[in-house]
Order: sequence, then C-alpha cells, then structure tokens
Amino acid sequence: MKFVAEIDIMPLPTLLDPQGKAVGGTMKSMDLPEIVGVRIGKHVTLEVDAADKAIAEAKVVEACEKLLVNQIMEGFTFRVEESK
Repeated sequence: MKFVAEIDIMPLPTLLDPQGKAVGGTMKSMDLPEIVGVRIGKHVTLEVDAADKAIAEAKVVEACEKLLVNQIMEGFTFRVEESK
C-alpha cells in the first residue's frame, strides 16, 4: 500500500525563533499588530510504501528521528493517510 505523510517540523517552544521574531516584528510595521507569536518551521510531504498504516507511521517517525529533525532544537508532528 502507498501512504502519504505530511510532517510539520517546528522549533521547540522553549527556544528562540529568530526568523519568526523578525517576521512578527515586521507585522507591526505593516499595520498588522494583531498578528503576534509568529513561529516558522518546515513542512515535509513524502510517500511511504508499507503493508499498513502502523508500519508507515513507524517509518515516518524513524525518518524524522534519523534525518529530518534536529531533535535538540526541533519537534515534529505528522499525519499519515492512504494515498488516493
């Protein structure tokens, strides 16, 4: 079976996000002071060939922990769905 994984990788909440801070600061000068707390991360989409959803999810976690995410500075969430 083929699955599609959507992965969001974000800086850990306890760490400073300089890019998010810069964008958030610019919002005020663009007359958008209501927008605050900007955090910027990465979004990764990938396909997984696996026998079932549980195996696909395990492979996504393995890929994140081994390659995609710097676990010292980033966290991740994901969802896996069967490809259409």
